[in-house]
Amino acid sequence: MAADRTGRAPATAPGRDSGLASVGAWPGLSTAEVLDRTDRGLVNSSPESTGRSFAGILQANVLTLFNAVVGGCFLALLLLGAWQDALFGFFVVANTLIGVVQEFTAKRALVRLAVLNAPRAFVRRDGVETECAVDAVVLDDLLVLRPGEQVPADTEIVECRELEVDESLLTGEAVPVAATVGRELMSGSTIVAGAGLARVIGVGAESYAARITAEARQFSLVGSELRRSIGRVIHWISLALVPLSVIVVNGQMQAAGGWSAALSSGAWRDATITAVASINAMVPAGLVFMTSVALAVGAGRLARRRVLIHELAAVEGLARVDVLCVDKTGTLTEGSFALDRLEPVDGARAGWEQALAWFATDPAANATALAIGSGVPGAWTAGTPPEATVAFSSRHRWSGAQFGEGSLCGSWVLGGADVVLGAAGPGSSIVARASEIAAAGSRTLILAHSPRPLPPTGGATAPALPDGLRPVAMAVLRERVRADAADTIHYFGEQGVRVIIISGDDPGTVLAVAREVHLPGDLHGVDARALPDEPQAFAEVLRTENVFGRVSPDQKKAMVLALQSLGHTVAMTGDGINDALALKHADLGIAMGSGAPAARAVANLVLLDGGFARLPGIVGEGRQVIANVERLAKLFLSKTVYAVLLALVFGVVLWPFPFLPRQLAVVDGLTIGLPALVLGLLPNTRLYRPGFLRRVARWCVPSGIVVALAVIGAVVYAHGDAGASTAEIQTVAVITLTLSALWVLVVLARPFTRTTAGIVVAAYAGLPLILSLPAPRAFLHLEVPSPELVLVSVGASVAASLVLEVVHRRIRS
Repeated sequence: MAADRTGRAPATAPGRDSGLASVGAWPGLSTAEVLDRTDRGLVNSSPESTGRSFAGILQANVLTLFNAVVGGCFLALLLLGAWQDALFGFFVVANTLIGVVQEFTAKRALVRLAVLNAPRAFVRRDGVETECAVDAVVLDDLLVLRPGEQVPADTEIVECRELEVDESLLTGEAVPVAATVGRELMSGSTIVAGAGLARVIGVGAESYAARITAEARQFSLVGSELRRSIGRVIHWISLALVPLSVIVVNGQMQAAGGWSAALSSGAWRDATITAVASINAMVPAGLVFMTSVALAVGAGRLARRRVLIHELAAVEGLARVDVLCVDKTGTLTEGSFALDRLEPVDGARAGWEQALAWFATDPAANATALAIGSGVPGAWTAGTPPEATVAFSSRHRWSGAQFGEGSLCGSWVLGGADVVLGAAGPGSSIVARASEIAAAGSRTLILAHSPRPLPPTGGATAPALPDGLRPVAMAVLRERVRADAADTIHYFGEQGVRVIIISGDDPGTVLAVAREVHLPGDLHGVDARALPDEPQAFAEVLRTENVFGRVSPDQKKAMVLALQSLGHTVAMTGDGINDALALKHADLGIAMGSGAPAARAVANLVLLDGGFARLPGIVGEGRQVIANVERLAKLFLSKTVYAVLLALVFGVVLWPFPFLPRQLAVVDGLTIGLPALVLGLLPNTRLYRPGFLRRVARWCVPSGIVVALAVIGAVVYAHGDAGASTAEIQTVAVITLTLSALWVLVVLARPFTRTTAGIVVAAYAGLPLILSLPAPRAFLHLEVPSPELVLVSVGASVAASLVLEVVHRRIRS
């Protein structure tokens, strides 16, 4: 009986006998022996290392060149007593905390990753079969193996009855293997059929499952173009800040009368404050913060849609992918087979309902037999037990029971039509009918009867079918395709996202589901077992084919890597433990909320209700974040460009920098900070386009140059006015910079809505309001200049705005 997608065993009937040897032959460990092994640490607990400690995360986020420069400026102002100018220190703390929290959250999720999903283990101790927690299993424990259960530790079989094991998670072999006494079973294997007892020979870190989790648990962050691009910009700026800082500091000291005069007169203090202002203006400290805010708000919106985000950057992920790999079972379909109908054959022998009921109550019944039993009219009435049985095996694909008397007298066989009846003979029409049904995506089993006994079984030889089998009834089972699957597939097709269906099921069944959900293209069901091993040839198949069956866990991971090698950005959905490594290596891993803990822990986002139809909403949220962050980046980095130019020019010509830190803080608040809080969260459905950094640079560089030239021109004119005080020159610079930079906001706030128009109007109104109130003027050290200088400031700003408009139109064309 196959385990469900989470690895849990189906419920078994109360009082069901395992059919194994008597307790006396294998009593298991005693209570004293269990306690002794527990005290010695020989228990089934696993290490939790992810390859990166909290100290390492803290160090990586705190000890950066960016923090060193901005943090140094912050400390310098505090030491000089200019705390009013040190408010930008908030962004250093906020950016560091955001980075640490994101990475530590991802680390915690990996610590919780578990390949083993069996919530309880069945052991025999003191001669009694009992349940215990998986981590309570000790070395030399005697595990009771039942169909559908996962082996929680490495074991050696000491007794078995027609035992078959699925090791696909561990070896990539999709076909269950027969297990005999003396064979080792690795942790993470699943019992498919039969029953057995096995002695534990490896626990905890020494078990196979613990070792294969090492790759899945290795720390990594989701690939993010936003984070990568902004990180590159911050890196370049941080490197440039060192030589720029030297030029700026020297320029301000020279403007104060030279180093000696500045140090002796105390003018060095004001020179240092203005130097810090110019250095700090070059750093887009708020960009990282606002990007994280936009991602966090997007994650909050998705949470209300029952989508859990493990990393904030995953919000943008699905908007960037161009290939979506989906698992059939549990994603496109509901994940479990149900009996669709029973079709008795004309002239069927009496008692066939009781025969099916018995197959459903057999201790070694698989999930298919249990599903059939749920729809049989009339439950099995415990009468004379069968004289002989054959447990289901994927090797021979049938199970059987022989009864000696009553309406059930003879042999009954349940299995695949082609196996039980063959391609010719009295059941050939039934075989053809079963093939037609299977091609439509359903599964069929044939119940057949023979008056002859079951042939004896033994050794490694597969059991033989009895002679004279005649079909009695056909059971049709099907996976129900999710009602919203076809619409979701259609949506991704419209968005240019290629969907590939990957499944461990029969290629024909997968192809039938693909057609039912209207997967576009010329579809073929490819058997993954026939795929080439050579990586390049393997990738070439993936270039054209979209439907794959009989895919092993290793092949799922290989498919993700092959698609990435072809230049695709790949998202992978999955819910089983066999999907964990593919989810790990995909650009975006998506797990189902009902899936295995291993899949949920390693995925970047989790669909809590398993709703495949949630994905279009995630795409929309990701697009909104990407488009809005691009808008924010253009705002913040335009400021960086003009700040660098202003610092260079005034540092080289040895003039005092025309701004105090607090004055720049107010300009930033009006032109960038406050508008960014709204612009970063507005609805935006623009399609994703690669080249984020290139588009940002095309706008920021020319716009920054235009704004800087306007400010330099106004300040130069103010310096030529002999009567202008330092405060008036600074006020001229503030007016010119604010009005010029506000046109950058006007351009980026388009298309105008009530919200964006309100933001722009409020920003423009903020400047005269500040200049008209005595308290803000005094705090900011501003002084209303002469009408002539006001006119010069406004004129320079208008000229800059006109040039910015031209630049914008040229870039758009």
